[in-house]
Amino acid sequence: MAKRVYQVWKGSNRFLLCGRLIFGPDVQSLAVTIFLIVAPVACFCVFVGRHLLHHYGNAGIPIMVVAVVYTVYVLVLLLLTSGRDPGIIPRNTHPPEPEDFDSATPPSEWGGHTPRLRLPRTKDVIVNGVPVKTKYCDTCMLYRPPRCSHCSICNNCVLCFDHHCPWVGQCIGQRNYRFFFMFVSSTSLLCVFVFAMCALYIKILMDTESHTVWKALARSPAAIVLMVYTFISVWFVGGLTVFHLYLIGTNQTTYENFRYRYDNKVNPYNQGCPSNFKEIFCTTVPPSQNKFRAKVEEVTAGQLGVPTLTRQAGEEVTSSTGKGPDLELGYQATWPGADDTVAEGGELEMMGGRVSTGSELGIGMEKDGFDPHHMDQGRAPVFHPRRSSWGRKSGSWEITPDRLAISSEGTHPTNGGATPPSNR
Repeated sequence: MAKRVYQVWKGSNRFLLCGRLIFGPDVQSLAVTIFLIVAPVACFCVFVGRHLLHHYGNAGIPIMVVAVVYTVYVLVLLLLTSGRDPGIIPRNTHPPEPEDFDSATPPSEWGGHTPRLRLPRTKDVIVNGVPVKTKYCDTCMLYRPPRCSHCSICNNCVLCFDHHCPWVGQCIGQRNYRFFFMFVSSTSLLCVFVFAMCALYIKILMDTESHTVWKALARSPAAIVLMVYTFISVWFVGGLTVFHLYLIGTNQTTYENFRYRYDNKVNPYNQGCPSNFKEIFCTTVPPSQNKFRAKVEEVTAGQLGVPTLTRQAGEEVTSSTGKGPDLELGYQATWPGADDTVAEGGELEMMGGRVSTGSELGIGMEKDGFDPHHMDQGRAPVFHPRRSSWGRKSGSWEITPDRLAISSEGTHPTNGGATPPSNR
């Protein structure tokens, strides 16, 4: 039975409802956040709201309704923040093809050795006329778009990464920042509402029973606890609300602000305060780039990184990926994790040649009637381990022209040999 994407997900996320909800690895903290919201409201309804309802009669019903409905609204915003894709970029199955040679020497000075290809660590992208550096992510094997960062907790690259919030157990990014701000600001207003209603109840006790403020507080210890709790909480969530209002107005992220990204520099994303707020609250949330419930296809040899060689009658031996005559012009980097190789005989220039291992090389060639163990008139290929630019050991195969001719003709080696093909 084919598995689904969320079942083979490489990130640290946790899924619920068969991949319909995605959380961070610290999703347990979400239960603590829910408790810190629901418990005070429940105490308010039992010890304060009930007395207000009794005192005002039908006029006190809206107080209870607002407390319950607004709490449910805050919890929905919390779920929309923590249970959705924040803007994760799908990982590549293999690194992108290098664009530049590691050496600037002309081909005439290569001396039979192919220079290694290296991926640049950064690239410059022009955003509103300002150059912005984008970095290469070794984990996701892609160049991060502008404002994208790799979260070390969730182990994913997230678009417009703001921060990883432990209180909601999720990254805050392009697709859930709006709901995160609405959750924080709504929680601040809920704290203000509970504090105000508790103060109103204390005032009623003072007026109806002619008590001083201290005697009124002594009559309702629950109101004292709720007022202290909401007063402390509003400094945290209220301060966070004000901070994010500043970030939205200047079109920054928390990650950029903490790294002093735009100190004494031009912010290419800042389009003015009204346009910045409109971008956050009045635009459509982009769809997720991940289909977590999609079925994963069976992994084939090509997807696992095994080069398969196929040949038809009268044609040159070509790769199954359709990238040209591999044996004649050198093995191309058409499979994931392939490393650079060089031809050591000096008689053939391997243009960008790469191979993996001897066992992999023989997979497709044995199917065509060619035994790789008898290559080059019984001489086994020579493997030379070395360190590649990716930090892994790779190797180079010693391939002679007569072996290439035999491979292209689909025949076994003979004593007479074969005419080597000409280099192109």
